[in-house]
Amino acid sequence: MWLVSFDCNTIPVAALVTSWIVSPKKPNPIKQSTYECGMETVGENWVQFKAQYYIFALVFLVFDVETVFLFPWAVSLGKLSLFAVLEGMVFILILIADSSMPGVKGFGVGLNSLVI
Repeated sequence: MWLVSFDCNTIPVAALVTSWIVSPKKPNPIKQSTYECGMETVGENWVQFKAQYYIFALVFLVFDVETVFLFPWAVSLGKLSLFAVLEGMVFILILIADSSMPGVKGFGVGLNSLVI
């Protein structure tokens, strides 16, 4: 077990150190400048995004991962026991409740913020 742990830690570190050693190091002002679609930057280079975008991305990621968990359950739904079906239903109910939370909290995502 310790050998696997040693390998999992040593190989990535060795790869990073090797790439740092053999990479060319010739800095110049053109390489150090901010690249923005081939055009010179106007104004400040640092732009702060609203937290809403990050929260929306996190909510999307959470539901994307939960879909991975639901897919095998949905495929084998006919072969599952009653307990497994009820457990899946509870999981879906928790997802529905959680999907409305960001909208309730005012982050602009979720079921409560869907306007058509």
